[in-house]
Amino acid sequence: MSQPALEARNITRYFHDPVTFRVLDQVSMSVARGEFVSVIGKSGSGKSTLLYVLSTMDTDYEGELLLDGSRLTGRSGSELAAARNEHIGFVFQFHYLLSEFSVLDNVMIPAQKLQRYGPAEVSKRAMERLDWLGIADQAYKMPNQLSGGQKQRVAIARALINDPLIIMGDEPTGNLDQKNSDIVFDIFRRLTREQGQTMLVVTHDGDFARRTDRIIELEDGRVISDGYEGR
Repeated sequence: MSQPALEARNITRYFHDPVTFRVLDQVSMSVARGEFVSVIGKSGSGKSTLLYVLSTMDTDYEGELLLDGSRLTGRSGSELAAARNEHIGFVFQFHYLLSEFSVLDNVMIPAQKLQRYGPAEVSKRAMERLDWLGIADQAYKMPNQLSGGQKQRVAIARALINDPLIIMGDEPTGNLDQKNSDIVFDIFRRLTREQGQTMLVVTHDGDFARRTDRIIELEDGRVISDGYEGR
């Protein structure tokens, strides 16, 4: 059996303002390589907090986090930042494109930070990902010249630039209409089926979740169901 891409063991997280409150309570879960997993739950269930812990952006937790079998818990901030940039791609509800840079430049930023490839190779890789997503013709435009759906596809290209082990999404269709939400879902599905990409997406969209491979449901900071949809 292959090594899980991501594994959380007994993750507990407290908030302390204004009073101490347990947001996550002994959460254990794993995501296999190539799996498309959604995390659902009512507002306040802890799903976004869980994603920020799993992404290593929140380190104030109890328990253990492993990425590709390597323990991340207890590592320094610089080590975690390096691990995020190399192994995790992010797609958020808002695209977070830098308005002063072109589409191509926005996609290139994580690869420039990683410094694994030279400038020509980084540009080539960025164009390849824009082309795969059907928006290579937008490469030299500025973000304000794009539609909302196009901006989110640019954000996906940016998430893919370093060939991450896993892509994490936080309500990635939350700002999109149904047509563009379906496009984003179809892209994620193609990534898992054609590229073997691992996907973990927090969503409030029940239809989106039902079409993923597996649904993890949180309630009051606990996993109350974790099941495969058979798709």
